Amino acid sequence: MTFSLNYATDIGKFRAIFPDVDSTAALFSDEEIQVFLDLEGDLRRARARGLERAASDTVLTLRVTELLGLKVDGASAARELRMEATAEREKAAEAEARAGGLFDWAEMVTDDFSARERIEAELLRSGA
Repeated sequence: MTFSLNYATDIGKFRAIFPDVDSTAALFSDEEIQVFLDLEGDLRRARARGLERAASDTVLTLRVTELLGLKVDGASAARELRMEATAEREKAAEAEARAGGLFDWAEMVTDDFSARERIEAELLRSGA
C-alpha cells in the first residue's frame, strides 16, 4: 500500500479534499485513489466515490454497537457520508453545466438554403 502526498498530482489533490493526509492512518492507498479517479474521470466525483466507499466500510465495521454505556451508530455516520457524497456529485454536475456540459450542436452550412435555415434557427433559439 503506497501513500504519497504531492498536491501537484490528482492523487494528492484527492487526499487534500477528502481529507486523507495522515500517512500513519491512511484510509486509501494511492492505487485505490487512482481507481476512483479512473472510474469517475473527475476529482469531485472520485471524492464522492471515496465517501461512498467510506460509508460502506463504516456500516460494515461499526453497525450499531453499545459497550460500557457508549453507543456507536455506524449507520448514522454512513448516512452523513452518503449525503456528503451526493452533495459532491451535485457540485460536479453544476460545474460541468457551467462549463457547457458534455453535449453541443454543430450545424453545417453547405449552400445558400442551409445558410438561411441556420440563420432562421439561430433567431428562433435567441427568442428574437
